[in-house]
Amino acid sequence: MVASNLVLIPGAGGVGRTVFEQLRAQDVPVRFMVRREDERSAEVRAPGADVVIGDLTRPETVAAALQGVARMLFAMTVSPDHLLAATVVASVAKEYGKLEALVDLSQMTVSQMTATSSGESHQQRLHWLAEQVLNWSGLPVVHIRPTAFLDTPLFTTMAARSIKENGTIALPFGTGRTSPVAVDDVARVVATVLCDPAPHIGQVYELTGHARST
Repeated sequence: MVASNLVLIPGAGGVGRTVFEQLRAQDVPVRFMVRREDERSAEVRAPGADVVIGDLTRPETVAAALQGVARMLFAMTVSPDHLLAATVVASVAKEYGKLEALVDLSQMTVSQMTATSSGESHQQRLHWLAEQVLNWSGLPVVHIRPTAFLDTPLFTTMAARSIKENGTIALPFGTGRTSPVAVDDVARVVATVLCDPAPHIGQVYELTGHARST
């Protein structure tokens, strides 16, 4: 293990950015791995985060970013490279051998899937396979599976009319149902695990909103 509690977060936006704000409030040091310098990387560097250039699909940059790191968040935006990135991270982190925790941000739908199920989307299948790879690696993994994020345009824009008219969230899901969860709530759970991972290793946490919406 390493002497510090340095946390590695890929990307400088989305959930990772909110996790950083939670960790910073508790004086936990953070390193961001970003694919390029931009306004978002400058914004997290300003309050004290370390920022390095790297790519989750390139082992050499992941290995460099992991140096001195004790805990890592694995999270990606929707990408065809999700499984590749998970495999690279698992392989490099296993060789590194010093992680106290690898927190995987997955999808709630994974809980309903099997090796031979076929009703899911390609992206959902990638998340399921990524979980298998991380589990097989033997690393100290924690899976966090939120439902859809309430803060996305899908809910904040598309559902605006039904919210205004009758206080419901109506989406083009047919008879499908979901329970969206706020990014802040997901980030709070992730930060809690990263601050003190030992009690959570091997656990799966499924996060939902307060009520089901149609």
